[in-house]
Amino acid sequence: MKINTALILCAGLGKRLNPLTLGTPKPLLKLNNITILESCINTIIKLGVKRIIMNTFHLGDQIFDFVNKKNFKIDIDIVEDGSKILDTGGGILNMIKHSKDENFFVFNPDTLWNEIYIEEIDKMKKFYFENQLNNLLLVANKKLSFDNNLTGDFELKNSLLKKNDNKNFIYIGCQILNKDLFKNYEIINFSISEIWDRLLEKNILNGFESINKFYHLTNLETFKKLKDL
Repeated sequence: MKINTALILCAGLGKRLNPLTLGTPKPLLKLNNITILESCINTIIKLGVKRIIMNTFHLGDQIFDFVNKKNFKIDIDIVEDGSKILDTGGGILNMIKHSKDENFFVFNPDTLWNEIYIEEIDKMKKFYFENQLNNLLLVANKKLSFDNNLTGDFELKNSLLKKNDNKNFIYIGCQILNKDLFKNYEIINFSISEIWDRLLEKNILNGFESINKFYHLTNLETFKKLKDL
């Protein structure tokens, strides 16, 4: 089975990276002379995905111009959140409405994606279809996080995510979702964590463990440290 469409969340305000993000949207910040958005797109292309949909809000015209100038070797459509930011859940739903696909990769570009993730995400996709899932989150042990200040989001046991006292795993910004998860939602501002919480209550939020070092553009301090690597 294939996943033909990947969604990239590009609408955030990036407040934790002020003042850098006052004039530049977070996805267009550069590390090693390449924007984090381009690194994300290149990783998605290597996964064999046919189409990318990304949403914009804050300084969206810059993202639009960047994509047009780069002329990536993949179909990319840009969907605006509208007059008000939609947050992650509303943003994903708004992008899903522009596709007939059933299953989607969803990426946060503020993780530093590269080719080391390809094999891992391919295995994640295989696991998703073999087990006939409708959700699967890529998570890593917090010991693998470059930013030592990040706390865990979940516990992972037998491929199921739970929220308890032992939150040793961090969601690292890639998930596979089926559009049916959104059928009772409207395109308004809401977080994807609302859907995660609903799945957690039913004990059906699924996790796939990443064993790669996790680099994430958390805040200005982390950005400066990453630039020094």
